[in-house]
Amino acid sequence: MTPFFALFAVVMAAPIAYAVWMSLFQERSSGLGFGGTERVFAGFGNYTKALADTGFRASFAHIALYCALYIPVMIGGSLALALLVDSALARAKRFFQLALFLPHAIPGLIASIIWIYLYTPVLSPVLEWIGAFGGSWDFYANDHVLASLVNLSAWQWMGYNMVIFYAALQAVPREVIEAAVVDGAGALRTALQIKVPMIASAIVMTVLFTCVGAIQIFTEPKLLNQRGAPSIDTEWSPTLFIWKAGFVQHDYGMAAATSLLLAALGVVLSYLVTRIGNRWKAATS
Repeated sequence: MTPFFALFAVVMAAPIAYAVWMSLFQERSSGLGFGGTERVFAGFGNYTKALADTGFRASFAHIALYCALYIPVMIGGSLALALLVDSALARAKRFFQLALFLPHAIPGLIASIIWIYLYTPVLSPVLEWIGAFGGSWDFYANDHVLASLVNLSAWQWMGYNMVIFYAALQAVPREVIEAAVVDGAGALRTALQIKVPMIASAIVMTVLFTCVGAIQIFTEPKLLNQRGAPSIDTEWSPTLFIWKAGFVQHDYGMAAATSLLLAALGVVLSYLVTRIGNRWKAATS
């Protein structure tokens, strides 16, 4: 265990401790602004300043709306695909596993650029097909950009979660499935009332990872912002706010404080998902 704890201390514990230290200080200009800056102890000043910032609070509202749409699509889609691949009627299961997992093998930045291309008028064959049928669509419009963002993220991660669900389904005893069929349960009822409850642990784990990952979204909204989506600004998500504070405004104390607040939200979400998931597993067992 020693190598693990040594590596954990270097790459995890030490950076967190340094972030806590940085969050307690602020950079202030001396004199009338003609001199340099000095670091002064601010205590919880950066935290109160962050919580009072309307942009920072709005970023959590944006991410909450994103999660409300993204998490059901992600979990529901991944579970549906896993059940379809696990179905007795499914053919070429290995092929579909590989085909559905393949988007996850593409780096997130490359995947985002691909979809930005597909969202862009004149360049996009998708928009050409929609126009050929007399329709029109603007992926960057205020009413559509959230769905565009969810689609981009779900396309990359749905196959990954599908593999997790499919692996859990393979551990379901086949005699239990056969007993359900003998008792007259159809394919849909067997899937929803037998298979899904028996992979509850995998579902809870996937929901947990999806929630924690969703609140850290950065690449996708950053590229949509650079492309000119009007409702995606430079502070749209908490991670974008942190990036702007640290690398644009060079306010490292604020960046550290907001990073820790986001980490605290991740801890709270992890606790809530685990608690609710354990109750669901107990109810279905």
